[in-house]
Amino acid sequence: MTPFGLRVRNLRKSRGITLKKMAADLEISSAYLSALEHGHRGRPSWSLVAQICDYFNIIWDDAEELQRLASLSHPKVTVDTSGLSPLATEYANLLANQIRDLPEPRLKEMLAYLKGRRTEE
Repeated sequence: MTPFGLRVRNLRKSRGITLKKMAADLEISSAYLSALEHGHRGRPSWSLVAQICDYFNIIWDDAEELQRLASLSHPKVTVDTSGLSPLATEYANLLANQIRDLPEPRLKEMLAYLKGRRTEE
């Protein structure tokens, strides 16, 4: 599941809307919406994110946050390390090979570091 997919699913469920109904209302297939929620499709288009914001009456900061989550929700990431140090290339390859085995606390720690803040636990 992607950050965008999780947020959309939570919005939908908190309002008691079925996936089938939301898909029909947005005029997209329920299979596509399900794939977006589960992270089996690439990041959604800006226009679909805008449609979803309209659908849930999301405005201002919350709409920007949903767009930000959409931009960070490509399930098949490519990391271009050309021109970087061998250490960067090794890190990217190790991360790609081992990310499935990393425990959630370690992922949170690494994400916090990349975002420039410490985890608080």
